[in-house]
This record gives sequence, structure tokens and C-alpha cells, in this order.
Amino acid sequence: MSGASLATAGVQLVGGLALAPLLPGLVQHWKARLQGRRGPSPLQPYRELARLWTRANIDVEGTTLVYRLAPPVAAAAVVAAVLLVPAAAAAPELGVGHSFLALGGLLALARFSICAAAWDTENGFALMGASRDLTISVFTEAALVLSLAVAALVAGTTDLTGVIAGTAGGDAWTSPGLALGAVGFALVVVAETGRQPFDNPDTHLELTMIHEGPVLEYGGRDLALLQWGAAARHWIVLVLAAQIFVPHAESVWLQLAVLPAVLVVLCAALALVETLVAKMRILLAPRLLAVGAAAALLGVLTWLIEAA
Repeated sequence: MSGASLATAGVQLVGGLALAPLLPGLVQHWKARLQGRRGPSPLQPYRELARLWTRANIDVEGTTLVYRLAPPVAAAAVVAAVLLVPAAAAAPELGVGHSFLALGGLLALARFSICAAAWDTENGFALMGASRDLTISVFTEAALVLSLAVAALVAGTTDLTGVIAGTAGGDAWTSPGLALGAVGFALVVVAETGRQPFDNPDTHLELTMIHEGPVLEYGGRDLALLQWGAAARHWIVLVLAAQIFVPHAESVWLQLAVLPAVLVVLCAALALVETLVAKMRILLAPRLLAVGAAAALLGVLTWLIEAA
């Protein structure tokens, strides 16, 4: 294994498993500053995880094994997704490959397990949040697959390491196809991280929450696993955005060197979007994601027409 591969694996493991909670912490910190508030420290997610890890789990009366297995299954699926998403073009195989189709399945498995647990608890507000989450996820996954399909067509492979290498440099951006895919993926980032206009991570009002709804009946280490999984989703989608849908260098070492700065800029962009955009009605959210999917589909058609 080369030095670049070792460095990429190190960044991927340390960043995805240990530093992921810092990303939502940065978003919340800068969002508060943009709104004129002091806000929490960027390290607040770590404090929350440490506090929850010392608490006992909650056993809800009448639940089955589905409720108990949902947090570890969701966390395991997200861990596999972290291992799958390369931090640079030289990422080594870590046992799960690099197929973007497998990535979509892992993220869907994590979401389904949590929503199944909401049905198991029979909590009305949890069921409401789960049904909303599943509704939005249908359009989110479509936009995700179509956006990555544009990049895969440009690179000529569905392997994410090849996609990162194929979209590096300036040649990939001579066609509008990749830019259209970036539009669709930008909406995927906002939806997958549970940000406005799709969801409001600051609210705990049961009638409006989406991603927070299905985890209402959890506490202790179970809730810590679920919160870490939500933070790791930030790492997954932001790394994909930085290394595919933002112009990046062909050198692996330069990709790794620039990645932290790009992630910080993307977190700032999420904070700015949440400050400027209000939460939209739940029935309008799928329409916005459909626009992103349509933009990505147009990018696919553009590439096919140019390649014909």
C-alpha cells in the first residue's frame, strides 16, 4: 500500500469516525453567530455524546426486538458508509468497496431501521416524523443516485475513487452536465443533514420535527449511537460534495490537504442557508427535491447527447 493510500485511509477513518460530530457543531455555531447569538461551542456534539454514553438505555413497554436493534443496525450501516466513501482518489479497499449504488443502500438501511423502530414504539409523534422522513427520503435518494450518475458518466465508472479521479482538474467542467449534477447534490446535502428548508434541527416541537421524531423514545447509549450516525451523515455527503462536485486537484496529496478547508466552507454555507431560508411546508419539500433530481437527470441527458 502506497503512502498516499495510507494517508487517505487515515483521513477517512479519523475524519468519518472521530471528527464527524465537529461538522454539525460548526454549522450550529456559525448559524448562531449569523443570527446575532453566542450559540454553542463547535465541540457541543461531543459533550452531548459523552453525556448520553454515561446514561442508561430506555426500555419502552410493549416494544419488540426491532426497537432494541435499530440503533446498532443504523450505526453499523453508517460505519460501513464511512468506510465506503473515499476521502481522496487513492483510498484503499476497506472491505466494503466504493460503489455509489451500495452507498445508497447503506443510507437507506440506516433510515429504514430507525423508522421501523418508530412503528414499533407506536408513538404518534414518532410515527408522524418517520412517515415524513420516508416521504422525503424517496426523493432524496432519487436525487442522490442521479447526481452521482452524472459524475459516474463523466468519469466512466461507478467506483467512487474513480469518480473522484475522473472529475479532478478542469476538463470535467467543460460540459454543463457535472454542474447540473452539483445542483441536485446540493439539495441532497441539505436534506441528508436535516437542515432548512427541509427540516429544522433546532426545534423539538413534535408537530413539525422530522428527523428528530423517530428517535423520541430513545435515550442513553442508543440515542448516542443515533446522534453519532446523524453527524456521520454530514461527513459522508460533505466529503462527496468536496471531492466530486467542487472543482478539485488531480494530486491525491493536494486533495487531502485542501479537504479540511473545503469542509469548513461547506459547513459555513449550510449555516448561511439555514439563516436565510425558512422551513417550507412538508408537502412542498418533495417538490424541491424533485427539482434537484430533474436537474441531475438533465445533466445525464446532456452528457449522453454530447457523447453521441
